[in-house]
Amino acid sequence: MDLDFSEAEIQRYSRNILLKEVGGTGQAKLKAASVLIVGAGGLGSPLALYLAAAGVGRIGLVDMDTLDLTNLQRQIAHDTANVGQPKVASAAAALRRLNPLITLDLHETRLTANNVADLIAGYDVICDGTDNFATRFVLNDACVAGRRTLVSAAVLRFEGQLATFKPHADPEGPCYRCLYPEPPPDGLVPSCSQAGVLGPVTGVMGTLQASEVCKEILGVGRSMSGWLLIWDALAMEFRKIRLRKDKACPVCG
Repeated sequence: MDLDFSEAEIQRYSRNILLKEVGGTGQAKLKAASVLIVGAGGLGSPLALYLAAAGVGRIGLVDMDTLDLTNLQRQIAHDTANVGQPKVASAAAALRRLNPLITLDLHETRLTANNVADLIAGYDVICDGTDNFATRFVLNDACVAGRRTLVSAAVLRFEGQLATFKPHADPEGPCYRCLYPEPPPDGLVPSCSQAGVLGPVTGVMGTLQASEVCKEILGVGRSMSGWLLIWDALAMEFRKIRLRKDKACPVCG
């Protein structure tokens, strides 16, 4: 592990290094790590900003959308001047302003079954910040096959959910299909564009994602593998539900 930090890095990451659970060795792990974020929107914005600030050495962004005015209510990596630009380019500009020491990979494309294996292959941890079940299932299946840790979050209205899936490292750990074996019927679960979402809810859940990613990289604390965290913002209540591996799961069982 390379512990040769510049003076600028030591100052920038000093509050991380002061933590006994991190220290110089942990900061070196963050610097050496690579994280792929699928979705540069409401969840991906705070997630990417905090990973960049923490000093995660290489961050990949996957998103094919362009920024529009309706995004700015919650997608805090972007600003008004960037409306009409690709989201990956807009987010990258914000991340470079925040931390020019990191490396960014921009994937202005839609994640599909045809390209997912190539996209995730070069990264240690994968983050799901998408807003549709089809992409979530494709990403989960590829992470199981590619033995990649997947940190997933979802939001709708005033509620958020968070889970980590890594059956390759946790023999009792489920994958996303153990929680949702099949996509719901079309129209059953509305999207944020149909039902709305309170902007700060995406901020909280994206920040929690960033915390879990850092823990996975550092190997500290209790992993969210095998658990589902649910936050009700209106009641200000957090609940943790135990998730069990489905032994009959066609992907990880």
